[in-house]
Amino acid sequence: MILLTLFVGLGRWQWHRGIAKQAVWQEFERDGRATELGARRFDAVELFSRVTLTGHYEPQRQFVLDNRSHAGMPGFEILTPFALTDGRRVLVNRGWVPFSGYRDRLPDVAMSAPADVPIRGRVGDLPSSGLASGRAAPDANAPWPKLTSFPTQAELEAALGMKLQHRILLLDPDDASGYVREWTPPGLPPDRHFSYAIQWWGFGAVLLVLYFGLNFRKVS
Repeated sequence: MILLTLFVGLGRWQWHRGIAKQAVWQEFERDGRATELGARRFDAVELFSRVTLTGHYEPQRQFVLDNRSHAGMPGFEILTPFALTDGRRVLVNRGWVPFSGYRDRLPDVAMSAPADVPIRGRVGDLPSSGLASGRAAPDANAPWPKLTSFPTQAELEAALGMKLQHRILLLDPDDASGYVREWTPPGLPPDRHFSYAIQWWGFGAVLLVLYFGLNFRKVS
């Protein structure tokens, strides 16, 4: 019955992961009022909290994040440096743009850079692949905007030649300076974990039926 114990354990593990992820999604979906960052440390703000930043974009040096999908379609996400009025810099994820069909043609992400403006969004983390083979640092010899895939903060800072806040801002969907923005927490949604748990327990139930069925035939 080792397999039964394994299936039950895997089901419980997925169920508890679903409960934990459900709490994260509920917190993310809570549309709280955006608070002014002010003198607070950006990296110390609670993850997914909504904040207001005041400063200006630096669109002459942007990053195009490769391997980003939306609704099953391939594309990119655009990271644009944003200089706060006190000199700190935050990368703003301005959203998703579709893949044009040509690897040598990056999307046109040019934008005007007006004087200091307030922007709002959620505090987030840089996307991570979990696999070294999926990462590609920005090419130092490539023109701007630079294509990159799951870069580290150190790689982005090296390309820009300046320090960045560790976390990024996920720009609010109603801001006119962005693209497609339907933000969700990273990873699988809670329902997927619950489905996997039921699937593992289903395997256990099938195993039990086979076990008792075969033993009943032997006794008969």
